[in-house]
Amino acid sequence: MAVFTDLSEIDCARIATTYRLGRLTSVIGIADGDAETTFLFRADRGEFIVTVFEGAPDPCDLERAFRTMETLAAAGVPCPATFRTDAGAATMTLSGKLVAVVGFVPGSRPSELTSAKSRALGNCTARIHRTLAASVAGSRRGLPKGAVHGALNRDNVFFLGEEVSGVINFRLRHDDLLIAELAQVLLHWTARADGTLDGGLAGALLAGYEDVRSLSENERQALPAFVMAATATSLAQDDRIADLEASAHRAFASAMAFAKGPHS
Repeated sequence: MAVFTDLSEIDCARIATTYRLGRLTSVIGIADGDAETTFLFRADRGEFIVTVFEGAPDPCDLERAFRTMETLAAAGVPCPATFRTDAGAATMTLSGKLVAVVGFVPGSRPSELTSAKSRALGNCTARIHRTLAASVAGSRRGLPKGAVHGALNRDNVFFLGEEVSGVINFRLRHDDLLIAELAQVLLHWTARADGTLDGGLAGALLAGYEDVRSLSENERQALPAFVMAATATSLAQDDRIADLEASAHRAFASAMAFAKGPHS
């Protein structure tokens, strides 16, 4: 992605002053994202990610994302530190565009997934669910519901070694069935090209999840169907209609092996 918005020295100084970042030493544009321009600011107080939103996001959505990160950070979940203006706002306006600042997250997106990384990812997913679930009570179908991240894919999770070092991009945070997000995580991280789940990776991910939060019997029974639905949705979004039915059934069948009991 190209940098859509160039920041002048005056713009950069205004951002640094508004968020009390200290004296700037460098500003680097980052080719990342498709609806915003992102910069790495290096300053006296450390390294910061500055996002200029090219569209017109609702400031309330960004405020909610900030509150979510603050709640998770307080519970020890690795996510970016938030920085607010003197007025306590999550954003400022620069040339008619919203700007937000968060702390730099160490680590990198994984080039390959190991069993140890899978377990760490499952553990982190459960910690997010456990921390945020108290905001929503139950569901009409008896499946636990709560606030979920909404996009725990490979773009938004960083690792240092085998451990999760940071989870980013909380703008899609919403209330949903927890098992629905777990199914999507299994799909994004452990699915093979034919739709089946990699047994070792999926088992490790679920084991890590249940180290923190045990699945209910209803969730176990529902998991294969949610994996199948997530697979079908993903294929439809990629216009792979010809593969949809067969791959979704294979995903369901492979997920059945992980819905029978606790994982070790």
